[in-house]
Amino acid sequence: MPLPELMTAITIAAPGGPEVMIAAKIPRPEPGPGEVLIRVAAAGVNRPDIMQRKGLYPPPPGASPLLGLEAAGDIVALGPDVTAFRIGARVTALCNGGAYAEYCAVPATQCLPWPEGFDAVKAAALPETFFTVWANLFQAGRLAAGESALIHGGASGIGTTAIQLGHALGASMYATAGSLEKLAACLRLGAVAAIDYKTQDFSAEIARLTKEAGVDVILDMVGASYIARDIRALARGGRLVLIAFQSGSKVEAFDFLPVMTKRLTITGSTMRPRARAEKGAIAAELKEKAWPLLSSGRVAPVIFATFPLAEAAAAHRLMEDGRHIGKIVLVL
Repeated sequence: MPLPELMTAITIAAPGGPEVMIAAKIPRPEPGPGEVLIRVAAAGVNRPDIMQRKGLYPPPPGASPLLGLEAAGDIVALGPDVTAFRIGARVTALCNGGAYAEYCAVPATQCLPWPEGFDAVKAAALPETFFTVWANLFQAGRLAAGESALIHGGASGIGTTAIQLGHALGASMYATAGSLEKLAACLRLGAVAAIDYKTQDFSAEIARLTKEAGVDVILDMVGASYIARDIRALARGGRLVLIAFQSGSKVEAFDFLPVMTKRLTITGSTMRPRARAEKGAIAAELKEKAWPLLSSGRVAPVIFATFPLAEAAAAHRLMEDGRHIGKIVLVL
């Protein structure tokens, strides 16, 4: 049966609030060289989507202008040079954009099979957080078994993924969160301690909990207002990995002396602009090291809520409200 020429997708006429997202009929994409076309069954909602909607995070050159960085569904067409997948395969994919739609073209190297026992919603909740956590906490941050890590935003999609993966791979995980419910969730997922960033100084708490030793790695999506305390909370030889700047990216009058005396590393990265080869290499490591944990049930995405695609605005409002624990997913 031929594929439809048009598809339903969430479009944005101009940057703004959630109300600017409108479901409309637009041409269906065609898979290019090295790409597959996915019939989307579910798509994850992520904070970069909100930034793009507001006009603060434009897609990289060549990427779909539509929202959506992760999708799960079945492959319905193959572009030239694709041999790793067949039509009908169920995959979850890290998209360069375009997941808020009935169909999405994605590089085949950025696709992974659904873990055993997963449905579309659970599969769609994986790529953005797992790629980001793996690249930053384990590759850039070099977190290893027997070490310790502090995860800011422990109840977020990134946080719930990082806590579980670190715990499953033998690290001692600490987290910050802003409510009793979120703190409890961090503990359930494997954190040895959860710190209320609204009422506690996390650097002082880490010093107390680790007997002044500090943690080996910090994964930080807050930025400016946390940097000085991050430095205090790191152990000698520690690594600070920055993945977002919710409180800004500029710090004035910052004392770099502890970076030298404690031999610290400060690094950071973004995922979306990376080359296909880089994302493909991350996918290969995830398939080898993280996917067995998902298939065995030792690690699982935390799904907070699902919405129909047409209600994407409501999904964005929920994410911006900040009450959610884990992932929000759109269902088609």
